[in-house]
Amino acid sequence: MKVSKKQPEKALLSRIRRSGGRANTGRITAWHRGGGARRLWRQVDFGQAHLDMPGKVLAIEYDPNRSAHLALVQYENGERSYILAPHELKEGDGVVCKDTAELKTGNRMRLLNIPIGTIVYNVELEPGRGGKLARGAGASVSVLSHDAGYTHLAMPSSEVRRVPSQSFASVGMISNPEHRYKRIGKAGANRLRGRRPKVRGTAMNPVDHPHGGGEGRTGRGMKHPKTPWGKPALGVKTRKKKWSDKLIGQRRKKKKRKK
Repeated sequence: MKVSKKQPEKALLSRIRRSGGRANTGRITAWHRGGGARRLWRQVDFGQAHLDMPGKVLAIEYDPNRSAHLALVQYENGERSYILAPHELKEGDGVVCKDTAELKTGNRMRLLNIPIGTIVYNVELEPGRGGKLARGAGASVSVLSHDAGYTHLAMPSSEVRRVPSQSFASVGMISNPEHRYKRIGKAGANRLRGRRPKVRGTAMNPVDHPHGGGEGRTGRGMKHPKTPWGKPALGVKTRKKKWSDKLIGQRRKKKKRKK
């Protein structure tokens, strides 16, 4: 996919306020954040802001805030907006968002009108709330079946989830699938992303981490690893009870550990 070298659309840009990982109290709640290159936020339309209005793709653009590319679309009324660009979408292609549309890459429609076996992206969990599922580079979701007002979707994680059939989804797969093969290369690349160095718990003092203390390169001294606050870590379920748990038809399959 050819990415345009044009400057981003000025009217669709806004400033990002940095927190450095600090909450409103001023204390760090998200560690290892800070610094990084200055970036502007692209206002992306994840929903149906231009329903029943055909548009034309003006450019495929790079977005520093996400792994996928963006498509700049101009609609019949002259308005422009950014949408998530699907793989193989090109400049000059037409896209439309409506209840029933042609089954073409980039078009957006209700799940109940999408045939079984189609791959989709930017799927809504609730009708009218905007796309939430499959928004990262190379991601896609498969439509398995339609049943009793719900559509069964096969997620990238192998989980099967039910979503209301009235929800919207876009046809195709998210752009930039080769992102998964990208290597950071050097520490400076992570610093430009705003990611600061992480320190091992075993390298700390006992007052700072449960794994700390000991002479020399000592192990953590316990069977199971812990967080800095003494709670179990690694391999422990962290998902809290959510309203959407009832919509999970099949949990994702566990990956076998390599020996």
